[in-house]
Amino acid sequence: MVTDTPAHSTRDDRARVTAYAPPTTRDGWQQLVATPPLQPHPAADEDWSLEERLDYHSRFVVLTTPAMERISLSLRRLMLLNRRQQGTARRGLIVSGPPTTGKTTTLLEMGRTFELAEQRRHPGRTNRLPVVFLAVPPASTPKMLVSEFARFLGIPIAARMNQAQITDAVCHLLCLLETKLVLVDDVHLLDTRTRSGAETSDQMKHLGERIPATFVYAGVDVEASPLLTGARGAQLAGRFTLVRNTALPCATEEQREIWRALVTDMEHALRLRHHTPHTLARHADYLHQRTGGVMGSLSHLIREAALTALLDGSEKITKKLLAGIQLDVRAEQQARPPRKRLPRPRSHNAGS
Repeated sequence: MVTDTPAHSTRDDRARVTAYAPPTTRDGWQQLVATPPLQPHPAADEDWSLEERLDYHSRFVVLTTPAMERISLSLRRLMLLNRRQQGTARRGLIVSGPPTTGKTTTLLEMGRTFELAEQRRHPGRTNRLPVVFLAVPPASTPKMLVSEFARFLGIPIAARMNQAQITDAVCHLLCLLETKLVLVDDVHLLDTRTRSGAETSDQMKHLGERIPATFVYAGVDVEASPLLTGARGAQLAGRFTLVRNTALPCATEEQREIWRALVTDMEHALRLRHHTPHTLARHADYLHQRTGGVMGSLSHLIREAALTALLDGSEKITKKLLAGIQLDVRAEQQARPPRKRLPRPRSHNAGS
């Protein structure tokens, strides 16, 4: 249940690392896709320096959750459905959920997996761009949105170019490059109640009609956002399937077993020389109580605990160490036990 995440674990690999570029650029996306799988040394390997192990635990692993598997299956079906579809009837997918539940990670992993599969299917072809990844800018306008596409593609935008000209250039190049998957993050930032938000929503619809690709949107609680309201929202809701990516519950034994398996996978990925095996698995219920089942909070907790254990020389994670780590505000607030309300003191005049 562990997915390889981009990382380098040897000195030679580290020497080959290029300057970071965000995955919302073509160079950054290719860097993400091309980074070799994580191959950590054994914890006892004396040649593996402290700095290299700090780097390893800082990057760490990406866990494949049931939600990620469900979303990937939904995407595969939609892409098959869209394969021979012409015109404006192509279907899309919306990944929605609370903050830090892994929506962006899910998009990146789906895109990376698809592009690697396409490279295996078409070896040696460098004139293709199977996947595009971008994020909706804050207070976006139609021109800002299509400029994000142009930036990803490396299309130079002259000051005199208008929205229609940029759109034409983007659509022409994406068709030429046979792009099959377009991933758009942070769609909850689009407020269709405003003029610019409504026009940007129209621009997204227009791009979806001109580019023969499957579009996947992700955002925070999209179903409750203005994106799906009104006439424009009805059009979008009629073409897109919505999948929730939420915190993992622990109400049933089956749910608790899924959570324990994820925690166990994360523990197996640790490279601490004195860590007692199965410690995290034994404290799976505590970890759920601390994080609320949110994968972002769990990753934060375990990675910071591992880094702390490396820096203080203990090289092991204990419950005491976990308890001393402060998480994000949401996690700390939900983990705090409810305050008991003290009984109000009786008035001296009561009953008189």
